[in-house]
Amino acid sequence: MLLNSSSSIISNVHLAKHNEPVEPLISNHRIINSSRIRCVATTTAVVPPRKSANYQPNLWTFDFLQSLKHHYSDSIYEDLNGNLKEKVRRMIKQKEDNGEIWHKLDLVNDVKRLGLSYHFEKEIEETLDRFVSSSGKFVNTNNLHETALSFRLLREYGYDVSPDVFEKFKDKKNNFKKSLTKDVKGMLSLYEASFLGYEGETILDEAKSFTTFHLKNLIINDENNVLLEQVKHALELPLHHRIQRLEARWYIEAYEKRRDANRILLEAAKLDFNVVQSTLQKDLQEISRWWKQVGVASKLSFSRDRLMECFFWTVGMAFEPHFSDLRKGLTKVTSFITIIDDVYDVYGTLDELELFTAAVESWDIKAVQVLPDYMRICFLALYNTVNELAYDVLYKQGLDILPYLTRTWSDMLKAFLIEAKWCKEKNIPKFEEYLNNAWVSVSGVVILTHAYFLLNHNITKEALDSLHNYHDLLRGPSTIFRLCNDLGTSKAELQRGEAASSIICYMRENGASEKCAHKYINNVLDETWKKMNKDRVINSPFSKSFIETAMNLGRISQCTYQYGDAHGAPDASAKNRIRSLIIEPVSL
Repeated sequence: MLLNSSSSIISNVHLAKHNEPVEPLISNHRIINSSRIRCVATTTAVVPPRKSANYQPNLWTFDFLQSLKHHYSDSIYEDLNGNLKEKVRRMIKQKEDNGEIWHKLDLVNDVKRLGLSYHFEKEIEETLDRFVSSSGKFVNTNNLHETALSFRLLREYGYDVSPDVFEKFKDKKNNFKKSLTKDVKGMLSLYEASFLGYEGETILDEAKSFTTFHLKNLIINDENNVLLEQVKHALELPLHHRIQRLEARWYIEAYEKRRDANRILLEAAKLDFNVVQSTLQKDLQEISRWWKQVGVASKLSFSRDRLMECFFWTVGMAFEPHFSDLRKGLTKVTSFITIIDDVYDVYGTLDELELFTAAVESWDIKAVQVLPDYMRICFLALYNTVNELAYDVLYKQGLDILPYLTRTWSDMLKAFLIEAKWCKEKNIPKFEEYLNNAWVSVSGVVILTHAYFLLNHNITKEALDSLHNYHDLLRGPSTIFRLCNDLGTSKAELQRGEAASSIICYMRENGASEKCAHKYINNVLDETWKKMNKDRVINSPFSKSFIETAMNLGRISQCTYQYGDAHGAPDASAKNRIRSLIIEPVSL
C-alpha cells in the first residue's frame, strides 16, 4: 500500500567519495530500496548566502498528533450512527403530496448542510427526480425561497435548469422587485443560488448584486437573530464556495438554535461528524508517522513543516471516510510541494534550481550526483514517494501512470524556475504572462493529477487524454488557488523580495491602485467559478468523485487564504478551524 513505506529515506542516505559511483538501482520506473541509496558528496565550495523567510515553527507536534484518541471509532458509535442514518433515510424516502414537495426540499437542504448527504445520494436524487417530474410546480411557484432553493439544489446535482425561473420576480423595468427585500429568507436563498451561475447568465449576476446590497443593509429584529447569523455567514463566503465539513460544523450549531429543528436529524449529524472525525484522526496519525520517518522537514530547517495544514487541505477536498487513501496520498504530495516551494522561493540559488528542475524532468536517479546535499534529500524522498504511488497503481490496475505524474512535477518546477528568475531579475511581467505561468506553479495540476489516480475508480483513455492536456477542470481550480493565494500572501512575499504576483502585475501594467487590483482579481475569480460550474456538468470525461474533488480544491483555497496565509503563516483563527474540524468533537 501507498503508506507502508519500507524504511526511512533520509536516515539511510550516506555520502560516498566524490568519484565513487552510485550503486545500481531499479529502473527509473521503479521504487528505490532506500536502504541502498548512496549520495555523492559535492566538492568543497563557498556556500552562497541564503535568504530566510522566518517561517513560524510547526504548531502541531508529532507527540500531540499521536495522542489523539479517536473515541468515536468504537463499534458502539458505529452501530448508533447506522441506526440514525436509517431513520434519516426513511424521512427522505417518504412519499409526499405535491403540496409537501417544498418541505422535502428543505429537508434535503438541511441534510446537505449538516454534512449527511454523502450517505443518501441515491435517495436525494430520487427526490429531485420526483420534483422535476412535477415541473409545473417549480416553474409556477411565486415563493422566492422555494424557487431559489430548488434552483440551487438542482444545479448542485447537475440538472439542466434555466435561470429564467427568476424572471417572475422582476418588475416592468426589468429590475428585481423592491418588495422582495422584505423577504429575508427568500433573499438569502436567492443570494446562495446566484453563485451557481454560468458565464453569460446575467440574471444571476443581477440577483447576486441585488441580494448582496440589500442583505448587507438589512436591519433584522433581535428575535430573528438566527436568521441574522445565517445572513452574516453567507455574506462572509457563499455556501457554494465553502468546504463541506467546516460548513457542517457551523450548520450543526446554527441548526440547533432553530425552534423547528428536527432532533433526529440533529442527533444524526452530530454523531456522524464525530465518527468521521475519528477516521480523520487515524489517517492523520498514520501519515504523521510516515512524515517523521521520511525526516525531510527536520533536515531542511529553512522550509515550512506543515503536515497538519497539508492534511487539512485534503480533508477540504474529500472528507468522506472511504477516501482515506486519497487524503493520505495527497498529504504526501502537498507536503513535498510545500518543502520544494521553499527551496525555489527562499533557499536555492538559480544555478541550483536549474539543476533540480533538470533532475526532476529527467526522473533519473543519477541526477543526484550533481545536486547539493539538501537537494538530494528532496529529490530522493520525492522520487521514492512518487514511484511508490505509480507502482501501487501498476500493481492493482496494470497501468503505468508514472509519465503522467512526473510530467506534472516537471511542469510545476519549470514554472517555479521562471518565477525565481523574475524575482532575481526584479522583473514584473504583464498580468496575462504571469497568470499563464502561475496557474501551473501554484501546484493544483500536480495535486489533481495525483488525486485522479488515488480515487481508485476506473481509469479511462478519455480522462487520461484530458489529464495530459490539462483539462479546464484542472485549470479552473488552479486559477482560483493561485488568485486566492496571491490575495492572501502578496504582502509577505513582497517583504521577502518575491515581487511577482497577480496584484502587483496588474497594478504595474495598468497604473491601478491596490484596491482596483483586488477588485479586478475578485472579478476574475467570479468568472472562473462560473466556468467551473458549467465544466462540472457539461461533457466532462471525469467521474463525479473527481469533479467534486477538483471543485473542492477551489473551495479549500478560498478557505485557506480568505484572511491571510493560513498555510504558510497560520494564525489563531486558522488553528481554530483545524481544531474544530479534526481535533475537537461536537458535544452530543
